[in-house]
Amino acid sequence: MPYLLRRFMQSLLLLFVLISFVFVVGRIIGDPALIMLGTSASETALDQLRENLGLNQPIWQQYLVFLGDLVQGDFGVSFRYGFSMMPSDALRAEGTPVLPIVLSRLPATFLLAGTALVLAFSLAVVLGCLAAMYPRSWIDNLVNVISLASVSVVQFWLGLILIIVFSVQLGLLPTGGYGSWQHLILPALTLAARPLGRISQVVRSAMLDELSKPYIAAARAKGVPEWRVVFVHALKNASIPIVTITGDELSQLLTGAMLVETVFAWPGIGLLLIDSLGRRDLPMVQAGICVVAALVILVNLAVDFAYTVLNPRIEMDNRGGRA
Repeated sequence: MPYLLRRFMQSLLLLFVLISFVFVVGRIIGDPALIMLGTSASETALDQLRENLGLNQPIWQQYLVFLGDLVQGDFGVSFRYGFSMMPSDALRAEGTPVLPIVLSRLPATFLLAGTALVLAFSLAVVLGCLAAMYPRSWIDNLVNVISLASVSVVQFWLGLILIIVFSVQLGLLPTGGYGSWQHLILPALTLAARPLGRISQVVRSAMLDELSKPYIAAARAKGVPEWRVVFVHALKNASIPIVTITGDELSQLLTGAMLVETVFAWPGIGLLLIDSLGRRDLPMVQAGICVVAALVILVNLAVDFAYTVLNPRIEMDNRGGRA
């Protein structure tokens, strides 16, 4: 079986297991009807709401209905948005479907994750190349300190510190929200910290290996400018591990954006998921996790495909899968 097809089938299986796990756990850890109506609600009202939502059915029956709807792209209607006490059929007709709500939050998440990735990748390539050009120098030591600090810092703490310094103390940037480039700066910096450290470490390691090879010495002997030797010849041949770690970090950005979006009130899919978890809006949680997992799968498959573009000698049918 071709490598990409095998990876795709494995990803679908992982997605199925993840969605099934979320479905079962969501039904076990709490009663959505009690959460929605509160502890003061009568038992009659609770039973009526459970019947309207289909929560009074056996869990295996709820699961089969869920899978049948999922195949049709129907994740159900939100327990929070557009809900009213009405019979089940009317609820599905009049309630607010969760998938459009989740998809409407994707542009904000893409903007935040994309900006953070571009910022982190650009700085990491420059820092990693400089460290490789001057190994064991003060530049190399400084890059190592920056990369280790970036990897080690807790995003929640970093976000709060940036808010205190640049918003509260200096008054230069808004504390949160969405709508202008000023709102993007602090969350993008916070989200870019970890990938900056990891990518710069990989760039440094890969470039040190490439710069020690004979073809680099030959290029320098021919009088090729140093910037061209480093940023064209060596960087191109060192690109496979860099693309790998960048793809992994993009996946981490999509999932790690939840915390950053919560800190800065950024209206992306992460903030929607956190809010829906607190309100036990199960259809919204299931749809959100499914969409995020599908995006991560697509990113990983795109990285696998990029291998063959960067290095045509790679035999995709024979090489093992990435972790």
